[in-house]
Amino acid sequence: MQMQVAEVAIEVQKKKIKNMHLYVKPPCGRVVISAPLRVPNKAIELFVRTNLPWVRRQIKRFKEQPRAAKRQYVSGETIYLWGEPYRIVVIESQKPAYKIMGDKILLYLPKKSSVDWREKFMREVYRAELVRKTEVLLPKWEAITGLKSNEWRTKYMKTRWGTCNIVAKRIWLNVQLAQKPPICLEYVILHELTHLWEKHHNARFYGFVEKFMPDWQEVKARLNNLRLPAG
Repeated sequence: MQMQVAEVAIEVQKKKIKNMHLYVKPPCGRVVISAPLRVPNKAIELFVRTNLPWVRRQIKRFKEQPRAAKRQYVSGETIYLWGEPYRIVVIESQKPAYKIMGDKILLYLPKKSSVDWREKFMREVYRAELVRKTEVLLPKWEAITGLKSNEWRTKYMKTRWGTCNIVAKRIWLNVQLAQKPPICLEYVILHELTHLWEKHHNARFYGFVEKFMPDWQEVKARLNNLRLPAG
């Protein structure tokens, strides 16, 4: 459900919880409120209005956060893979491919490929790297937690690092995770697996996460605070 309070659009999520929780989420400042199922909409609106100054500060902070320039994917640019910088070397080729050599990533690209085409190709590079890493880390965390997914998939997402369909036991992972340090992927995997045990983001949920990753809050901060390039 969507709600408008002053100039702020609010995403309202009613859940089986006892208290209301207000979030302003990276990277764009999306505002979400979780509320108990029986709380009337007027009470939710009042809660948001009471916290509007804080909400506006958080949105302003996200909007003012410096963004990296849009990539052109040409030789000399730097991209990030698993939290480490790599210098791009473009090699003309009719068959698109990539190769990692030391601190360089060789991109084999068609001569007249557009920036948009190169960006889509890089997403596939990140997808390939994410698949390779997840094939190792997901079984690791399934063994640690005792929780088992039926399947997992990857997709490009702008506002979420991962999602979990608890009925199908299907996990989705954002291909942009391949830009982050591996521990961030491990946190997202643990987070989504935990949803198979507890649907809601409540004390029970985070208690389970903390049991297996005591520093999860620090890892989550690294995940959300490290900038991704624009575009």
